[in-house]
Amino acid sequence: MPDLVPVRRALISVSDKSDVVSLARHLHECGVEIISTGGTAAALAAAGVPTTPVENVTGFPEMMDGRVKTLHPRIHGGLLGRRDLEGHVEAMRDHGIEPIDLVCINLYPFERTIANPDTTDTEAIEQIDIGGPAVLRSASKNHDFVATVTSPSQYDALISDMRANDGCTSLHLRQKLAAAAFARTAGYDAAISNWLARSTEDALPPRLHVSATRSTPLRYGENPHQQAALYVLPGTGEAGIASAETIDGKPLSYNNLNDASAAWRCCRDLARVGDGQIASVVIKHANPCGAALAPTAIEAFSAAWSGDPMAAFGGIVGVSAPVDAGLAATIVEGKRFVEVIVAPSFDPGATAMLTERWKNIRLVATPDITAPPSSAIELKSIPGGLLAQTPDIEPMRFDRWTHAAGPPPDDSLRESAIIALVAAKHAGSNAVTIAGEGRLLGLGAGQVDRLTAAKLAVEKSGEALQGAHPTLAASDAFFPFADGPELLIDAGVTCIIHPGGSKRDEDTFAICNERGVTCLLTGTRHFKH
Repeated sequence: MPDLVPVRRALISVSDKSDVVSLARHLHECGVEIISTGGTAAALAAAGVPTTPVENVTGFPEMMDGRVKTLHPRIHGGLLGRRDLEGHVEAMRDHGIEPIDLVCINLYPFERTIANPDTTDTEAIEQIDIGGPAVLRSASKNHDFVATVTSPSQYDALISDMRANDGCTSLHLRQKLAAAAFARTAGYDAAISNWLARSTEDALPPRLHVSATRSTPLRYGENPHQQAALYVLPGTGEAGIASAETIDGKPLSYNNLNDASAAWRCCRDLARVGDGQIASVVIKHANPCGAALAPTAIEAFSAAWSGDPMAAFGGIVGVSAPVDAGLAATIVEGKRFVEVIVAPSFDPGATAMLTERWKNIRLVATPDITAPPSSAIELKSIPGGLLAQTPDIEPMRFDRWTHAAGPPPDDSLRESAIIALVAAKHAGSNAVTIAGEGRLLGLGAGQVDRLTAAKLAVEKSGEALQGAHPTLAASDAFFPFADGPELLIDAGVTCIIHPGGSKRDEDTFAICNERGVTCLLTGTRHFKH
């Protein structure tokens, strides 16, 4: 196989016409014949770049509303024919097929089209590209002789390579471009397949197609000796942290992204059930060490931070309302230290105040923080495979819980009950939380037994547990024994919330009845591993 291949003939047909005129001008100046189609040919002609219409090559007009234009032997033969095999060269000569040395194609914007919830099935189907992927696959298969360009981001590398090699492309570049082209067609087909499968009743299809685009290389992973990058999953209908805008500060690290995602999810769940109140959370190592609901953003943040000020130091703050100068002034008070703030937006005064206080703080704008969650499948890697599940997005409904023991609940419990359970849901299992006065008081998370989780929640609550009334404890799963509830009741908890389902639930009910403590069953477990 040759290292350098001269570019004499190129096929250009792009949906995204960014910088295509500049690329075409460079090729024309290098003496390259440019074959083009439809809108691309019109754009190049308007810019004064000579092109050969594809119908002049194939002998057939573009037809069927552009569905058929490049699907022809004189196109694919020019791409697939090996120039080092006499039989291929003879067949090309006999059938009037000329080699094509460069393909520049980006596909119809199918993923962007289906991201719009108002898109009809007919509109989506018309954005399924057929000829484009076929051309890319043909060219990439024969990358020994053909360069395949799929994105405007590759134009500069192509031009630099040709300039360095007297109008030729190098094998190294062609191999790199071919890999990118096959990745693009694989991702494109995956998006189409997943979209078509959406109407089936199977939430977890027999074959799961996962295609992610590397968005940002990261300095390192969880630890400095691990490599890492951020990938974006298109078509989920949920932007979240993966595509949020960093308003100011250094790029987010692997751990920042993980914690910011936890803040975003927890804040979203609180806001969904907050009856119009502002939600605020503080996250440390992906666990909520503070959570609150309040009428104003300042009150919500202050209450969330007070949940565990020691753990909150160096943590991630989430707020469901825009950050203005007043909230920023509260955040920067005292000896607080904040790594990241996640909020719908930041006004200029707030940004200036926060970045003056902490030079490297990351301000992350997520406009859809209060939007309903997506039902997209969640993935977790294990050695040799993936675990897939539907997300835990069931709304928490206080009015649907079962009163199992103790005094009947009243509406005064509602707010703290929701905070306690949302925090337990977003903490690592085993998790027990204590809440009161509209805020999280203490968290015990990531324990191998539920009794220890309860002990930690009491310890973290400290004196606040005695001052608040009512005080509620929530568990992400049932209590296997009554020792955990008894410990919580001894500490001053007046209401216990858990899913129920233990063989010994009656023991928990009995102690709650004996001590006059309300026990509510949610019927839904919220493990998070």
